[in-house]
Amino acid sequence: MITVMGTGTGTAPAGRAAERGPDWRGVTLAVGARRHLDAAGVPPGVRRVVLGPLAPALDAVEEHLAEARAGDGGRVVVLASGDPGFFGIVRALAERFGPRALDVRPSVPSVALAFARAGLPWDDAAVVSAHGRDPRTAVNVCRAHPKTAVLTGPGAGPAELGAALAGTGLPRTLVVASALGTAGERVERLSPAEAAGRAWPDEVSVVLCLDEERLLSPAPRTLAGPRRPPAGWALPEDAFAHRDSMITKYEVRALALARLGPRPGDLVWDVGAGSGSVAVECARLGAAAIAVERAADGVERCRANAAAHGVDVQTVHGAAPGVLAELPDPDAVFVGGGGRELEAIVSLCARRARRTVVVTLAALDRVPAVRAALGAAGLAPDGVLLQSSRLSPLPGEVVRLAAGNPVFVLWGTRPATEGAPS
Repeated sequence: MITVMGTGTGTAPAGRAAERGPDWRGVTLAVGARRHLDAAGVPPGVRRVVLGPLAPALDAVEEHLAEARAGDGGRVVVLASGDPGFFGIVRALAERFGPRALDVRPSVPSVALAFARAGLPWDDAAVVSAHGRDPRTAVNVCRAHPKTAVLTGPGAGPAELGAALAGTGLPRTLVVASALGTAGERVERLSPAEAAGRAWPDEVSVVLCLDEERLLSPAPRTLAGPRRPPAGWALPEDAFAHRDSMITKYEVRALALARLGPRPGDLVWDVGAGSGSVAVECARLGAAAIAVERAADGVERCRANAAAHGVDVQTVHGAAPGVLAELPDPDAVFVGGGGRELEAIVSLCARRARRTVVVTLAALDRVPAVRAALGAAGLAPDGVLLQSSRLSPLPGEVVRLAAGNPVFVLWGTRPATEGAPS
C-alpha cells in the first residue's frame, strides 16, 4: 500500500489521520517536494526521494515495493499539496501501480481554499493547470470564462498571466494566492497589468482570474464547471446586429464552425469580422475569440453582439494583415470577405495558425490564390462550393425554395504530425 498524503493547504476534519500528519510506523520510503518532506518531519531512518522529474520517483517507488514484497522494505508515503487527486500525483501513481494500491488522504484543495479566501463559490469555475504545461491554454480559458482558477508553475505564474491578459480590453481581476495554508499565506487582488509588473515568489499556489461583474451564476447549479455549451449553434442572422445583410449566413457559419472546431482552451481569430457572428459563436462554444474589424461601426457591432450573447470577445480595430502582427498565435482562424489584401491575409494567418484556417469568398477567381496560400504555409487545403435554398412562405400556406448566393468555403488543416508553429 502506498499512502498519499495531502499537505500544505489545510487539514481534514478533526480527528482524521490527515490532521495528525503521516504515521511513520513501518515507513521506509518518503517521496515529495523538498518543502513537504522538511515540514513533515521525516524520521532519520526513512529514505527520502525529492520530487523533480516524475519518472525517477515512480521508479524508486516500484523498486521499493519490490523490496517490500521480498521482506526487505516497508511502507511508502507520498506527500503532495492539497488534494493529490486533483491535477496531482494520484493519476500517475494509479496508472503505474493501480488504484487499489493507493491509500489517498487529501487535504483541502488549493483551488477550494483560494476561492474560500475570496469569499466565492467555485462550482461554476473553470479550473486549468499551467504547472509543467504551455500557459497559452490557461490564458485562453481566462479570456473566455468569467471565473477561472489557474494552478501555477514556473514560467506560468501571475506575471505571465497578467502580461497576456493586460491590454485585451476584457474586464479581468487577478486574485493571487501565495503559500496557502502556511504561516506565510498571502492573498492579493490586482489588475493584470499590476501582476505583470511584479516579481512573484515560487510559493504562489493559485491565481483566480475574475470578471467582477459576473462572479455568481444567475441560477442554481446542477453540473459543476463553467456553463455548458449551447444546445445549438449557427444562429439565424437576426440573432446579430448587422449592416445591410453583411453577415455570414447561418448555413455557411455552420460549416465554418465545424471546420474551426472551437473548444475551451483555444484561441480563434475572426478576421474581417463585420458583425462578429463567427467570433461570438466560437465564444459561445467555450473558445477565446478575437474579432478583427477595420470599420469603426463594425467594431461597435462586434462588441454589442458579444454583450448581447453574454460572451467575452476581444475586439481589435484595424486593417489586416498589418494589425495581426501583435496578436497571440491562434489555434484557428476564420477569414471572411475578400479585398485586395486577401491573399496576404490568408498567407499570414496560415503561417501562424496552429490547427486550421477557414476562408469564405464569393469570387471564383480568388479560389486558386487562396488554396495556394494555404498550401504554401504547410496546410492541407480543401473546400466546397456551398449552395443552399431556404424554405420561403407563399400565399396559400405553401412554401417555395429561395436560393441564396453560392459561397466558396475553403479551409486548410495543419497535419497532426507537423505540430503547431513556434
